[in-house]
Amino acid sequence: MAVERKFISEGVRKARVEKYLSKELKRAGYGGMDIARTPLGTQVTIFAEKPGIVIGKGGKLVHQLTMDLAQNYGVESPQIEVQQVTNPSFNAQIMAERLANALERGWYFRKAGTSILRRVMESGALGCEVVIAGKLTGARARTQKFTEGYIKHCGEPSNTIVEKGYAVAIKKLGVIGVQVKLVPGGAKMPDHFTIIEQKKKAPAPAVTVTSIGDVEADEPALPDEKLGEDQ
Repeated sequence: MAVERKFISEGVRKARVEKYLSKELKRAGYGGMDIARTPLGTQVTIFAEKPGIVIGKGGKLVHQLTMDLAQNYGVESPQIEVQQVTNPSFNAQIMAERLANALERGWYFRKAGTSILRRVMESGALGCEVVIAGKLTGARARTQKFTEGYIKHCGEPSNTIVEKGYAVAIKKLGVIGVQVKLVPGGAKMPDHFTIIEQKKKAPAPAVTVTSIGDVEADEPALPDEKLGEDQ
C-alpha cells in the first residue's frame, strides 16, 4: 500500500498546486502547469499568456511562488520556469477562464459559449466542446453543451491530444462551472487518417450518360418528380 499512497499523495499535491496557481495567476492569463522531478529538485513549468505578471517586478512574485510551493505544499526544491502561450485560442484553460469572466460580467450564457466556440474554431482547431453547468437562467440547475468539429471522448487520444480546461464563474444565483475541450489544428489522430485513406481507396462512382430530350448530360438523371418541377 505504500506505493499506492505515494501516487495518491502526489496526485493530491498536484491538484492543490494547480488550484493555488490558477487563483494567484488569474490576471496573468494562467494556462496550466507541468511538474517534473529532476536530479536538482522539482521543475515547475507555468504556461501563461502574460509571463511578465508571473515574474513580477524584479522577480518578486516568482520568488514568492517558489517559497509558497516549498513551505505550504511540500514541493521539494521547486524551480519555476515561465513559458508564454503563443496561441491562447488553442489553450483550453485560458479559454475556460475567459468564458467564466464573461459570465461574471453578465454575458448571456448562449452568447458567451458560442463566442468562445467560434473563436477556437476560427483559429484552426479540429474540434471544440464547451459545457456550461449551473443555475443559468433560474433556480433550477441545468447543463448546456456547445459542440463543433471533432472531439475524442475515450481512448488514448482523449488524454494525449484533447486539451481540457475548467473554470468557475461566481454569480448571484450560484456557482457556474465551465469546461472547455479542444483539439488543436496540428493534432494527428489515427482514426482520422484511417477514414481519409478509406475514402481515397474507395472506387469512384460510375457515371451514366443519359439523354433528356435533345440535351445529353454526363450526370445521373434526376428523379421524375424533380424533372417535372424543372420542366
